[in-house]
Amino acid sequence: MRACVYEGAGDASVLTIRTVEDPEPGPGQVLVEVAAAGVNRADIGQRQGSYPPPPGASPLPGLEVSGVVAAMADDVTRFRVGDRVCALLAGGGYAERVAVDARHVLPVPDSVDLIDAAGLPEAVATVWYNVFQRGRLAPGELLLVHGGSSGIGTMAIQLASARGSRVAATAGNRAKLDACAALGADILIDYRAQDFVAELLAATDGAGANVVLDAIAGPYVERDIQALALEGRIVLIGNQSGGEAALPVGRLMAKRGEIHGTTLRAQSADAKAAILQAVLSDAWPLVASGAVRPIIDSRFPLERAADAQLRMEGSEHVGKILLTM
Repeated sequence: MRACVYEGAGDASVLTIRTVEDPEPGPGQVLVEVAAAGVNRADIGQRQGSYPPPPGASPLPGLEVSGVVAAMADDVTRFRVGDRVCALLAGGGYAERVAVDARHVLPVPDSVDLIDAAGLPEAVATVWYNVFQRGRLAPGELLLVHGGSSGIGTMAIQLASARGSRVAATAGNRAKLDACAALGADILIDYRAQDFVAELLAATDGAGANVVLDAIAGPYVERDIQALALEGRIVLIGNQSGGEAALPVGRLMAKRGEIHGTTLRAQSADAKAAILQAVLSDAWPLVASGAVRPIIDSRFPLERAADAQLRMEGSEHVGKILLTM
């Protein structure tokens, strides 16, 4: 099969297309004929050498795919050959075929385009686990999403809004903020021109955010605490700033606040299976109904994986970037 590989750490030019051995489904696994793969910042970190795949994972980049079931192990009964599916991976998505734990595979609703479905698994699982399971966002509460126009951000806005929560979103320009508003965000903050703490507190009469979803970390953490409501929860899912965080413990204690630091990729197969089971029962009906949908910025053929990653690095995208096979 064709796959996108890289040798050594470097910029996007190290990505190349090669023919590699086809995967075979092992016990409990499904073989997916890939239609498209989602591009994530973790793929860029892996290529740059700062985010290696977890032990036992494919060395190929790619944490989510959509496609059809091509084969499966004898002990898999949930799926049939030809089923439209999408899947959460620990790696291996930048390829024409991938073998994946059947528990990490979700059916693609008839209402969703098969290629666009590649933008769902990582975003929905990340948001569900971090915002609703760890962050315990409840209807009527306020979610602050940093980077609201990203793949994770667009999904967080939709899921929170669909479940009856208010959303504040930060983004870097008016076009991105307009996209956030169209998805349900009602407090819009241009982080380049405005102080998100002051803007959020002004918009909430000083109450602050009940949950903060933060992939920036570093110097944002101290400001997240300033913007936090009493008994609020901050969930850190990345450190795009690359910096260290100052932690004003007294202020956090005064707000009876919580900070959670989490990752999804390195969690055990059983833990991911439990997350995806919750996604299937609680979030997937919203996807099937059209209340929540994958927001697709652009599609690139596999041969242009470098261009796809460069678009993500440029941070001009709104929603998900996909590679098509």
